[in-house]
Amino acid sequence: MEQTAHNLQQQVELYGEPLGEVVRRITGQLGLTQGGLAQVIGLSAPMLSQLVSAQRVKIGNPAVVSRLRAVSELTDLAVAGGIEPDRVAHELDEIRAATGAYTRPTTAHLARSAAPGQPAAGPVAGQPIDPPARFLRPTTYVGELPPSPSARSVVREIQDLFRAVASAEEIQQAAAAVDSPAIAELLLAYGTGRTADALAHYERHHG
Repeated sequence: MEQTAHNLQQQVELYGEPLGEVVRRITGQLGLTQGGLAQVIGLSAPMLSQLVSAQRVKIGNPAVVSRLRAVSELTDLAVAGGIEPDRVAHELDEIRAATGAYTRPTTAHLARSAAPGQPAAGPVAGQPIDPPARFLRPTTYVGELPPSPSARSVVREIQDLFRAVASAEEIQQAAAAVDSPAIAELLLAYGTGRTADALAHYERHHG
């Protein structure tokens, strides 16, 4: 029991919430079985079950993390009414086929990008755009527009990589051990911080 609680806390540090909650939100809203979700993200059903029950802590493959994030974003979009229900299956197929960062157009983006008084444009194959502003942990922007799509995409890939190779505790220990404050800040911003903090760091150094 203590080990399960410890594993759940580790998942919160890595992903912002327990993976069981992520999976239950997705399957409940999109009508997927847990096995069906496992197929979409490219993970075996037994492995996903162990992650949901916190027998295991971490997803080792960054591409699987990216696909799970994409399905989570699609879930949020569906809940908000930002995508037609009959488009969900198509989007899930696209996520299943993805091998890295999820950069396909979304209904919300297409509606934003349409000229005033004009209908939203259809998807443009291969056109990278910004996905919905939610990872497995929420990101909130108060009083400003979200950062550029390219910045968010880069930051998420860096976060995925950090969280695939080390726990939050290991990253904190590494940051405490280095002599350079700038390197320590980088490790903490991308390895343990919220997405908004990592984006602020990225924008500050790549503005």
